[in-house]
Amino acid sequence: MEILVLVAGAALLTALCRQRGWPAPLVLVAAGLVVSFVPGVPRFVVHPELILELVLPPLLFSAALTSSYQDFRRSLNSITRLGVGLVLVSALAVALVAWLLVPDLPFAAALVLGAVVAPPDAVAAAAVGRRLGLPRRVMTLLTGESLINDATSLTLYKVALAGVATGAWSLAAGLKVFAVAVLAGVGVGLVLGWLLHQLRMRLDDPVVASAIGVLTPFAAYWCAEAIEGSGVLAVVAAGLFLAHTSPRAGYATRLYQEPVWSTVDLLLEAFTFALIGVQLKWLIADVNASDQGLGHAVVVALVVLATAMLVRPLYVVATSRMDRVRMRGSHRTADDALTGKESLVVSWAGMRGVVTLAAAAAIPVVLAGEVFPERATLQLVAYTVAIGTLLLQGLTLPWVIRRLGVGSQAEKERDAIQEAQVRLDTAEAAQAVIARRRPEIAARVGDHVADEVTSRVITALGVRAQAAAALLDPNHDDEHPSIPEIGLRQQALRREVIAAQRDVLVARRDSGELDEVVMQRVLRELDLEEERMSASWVNRL
Repeated sequence: MEILVLVAGAALLTALCRQRGWPAPLVLVAAGLVVSFVPGVPRFVVHPELILELVLPPLLFSAALTSSYQDFRRSLNSITRLGVGLVLVSALAVALVAWLLVPDLPFAAALVLGAVVAPPDAVAAAAVGRRLGLPRRVMTLLTGESLINDATSLTLYKVALAGVATGAWSLAAGLKVFAVAVLAGVGVGLVLGWLLHQLRMRLDDPVVASAIGVLTPFAAYWCAEAIEGSGVLAVVAAGLFLAHTSPRAGYATRLYQEPVWSTVDLLLEAFTFALIGVQLKWLIADVNASDQGLGHAVVVALVVLATAMLVRPLYVVATSRMDRVRMRGSHRTADDALTGKESLVVSWAGMRGVVTLAAAAAIPVVLAGEVFPERATLQLVAYTVAIGTLLLQGLTLPWVIRRLGVGSQAEKERDAIQEAQVRLDTAEAAQAVIARRRPEIAARVGDHVADEVTSRVITALGVRAQAAAALLDPNHDDEHPSIPEIGLRQQALRREVIAAQRDVLVARRDSGELDEVVMQRVLRELDLEEERMSASWVNRL
């Protein structure tokens, strides 16, 4: 009951924040902390593993569904540079600082903290970037990094936990665990994604398809973890595969899944930030009662926060030349490397979020029969890094973008040209279908109906208005073919035209002539048009 009240309250507060333009994560944490001091409010205790297994998979899957495989592949060099390299460097730097500052803290336990605070969350940065018009290559890098760095950090988290449990940390053993996690995780994700794609191609029920889609991230995560793979990579791989093959599925499934996943994201993120807020009071009490005390923990937290914020810009600037490397067979183009100003924006977009909070909450109380060393202190440090980066970087990122003048005007002009060209191509495909099908329609129902059907399709007029006008016409001739017959044949032809137009969009995207964003924009128009046809009352006569 308490969890339900927490979720409902968090959702309502998030709605208020969205309406007022307030930073929802910070408001939720603050509100949760205030609520925790209300007399009678219990301590919310959630099993650590439930956070990782029930909160992270759907959030990662949703992010992957809205990502472009085309852009992801093109920027894989830069994404790997940050999503793997920066995570490892940040984790080691934080681990070294914590190990030096906290007496008797094993390095493996310090590495657990490093893995927890290493991955930035691109949700807030992407939202700001979309609103302020960041170039697509920057948005692709931020979102792609957030998908890969979660897998890197959580795999490192698993290796570090094993080190705490055994009392020893082996680089060779860690590399082996990492390699198995990557190969098994990606393999499971791709296989499951392919199976689900085959299933949704054969399903004619978007509600059932969406329900199966909601279960997919959990299935991918648990199956991969069962064979020592990375559940996070499995979820990401399945999501990217399904996002790339989505245009070949039914239109209704695409229209259904967007609001479903938006709702899931809102509830899970709101719950996580609110949960951290209501737990802070008790966490501070645990830290105060520990051997180190609250004052020392606060000093450690602030030093680790400064370290995490400093490592990112240093690494981004130091490795920026890697963006210009072009390997043989690479799909990268010459204009996808970041400019100096764009690199500065990326270096400041290091806000931590749900993954850091969830992983910190998932640090076990007891591991291998022993109490986890300095668990409360490590959690407080992780929460400080998450809240501190959201406060310092999240609130100032819009100012940084405006100050540097980073925009995407040239990209918008290129998109407009691509969209104009693809609309001409889809119009030609539509005309070809109409020209091919008109003699068949005329042979079946006569030239009069064929003319009526093709003219309606060409002019894209609604069936409802024309059919209603004809039925209300007192001079309507019953000897002519019935209005439902004309409407049904029009819809059949229009659906064939839309299918041909979708094929053009996918072909242009796969050939690299059309950006994913432009394709999705035109594809959504076709989906909505087909949905309107399905809702037509003539179709139900």
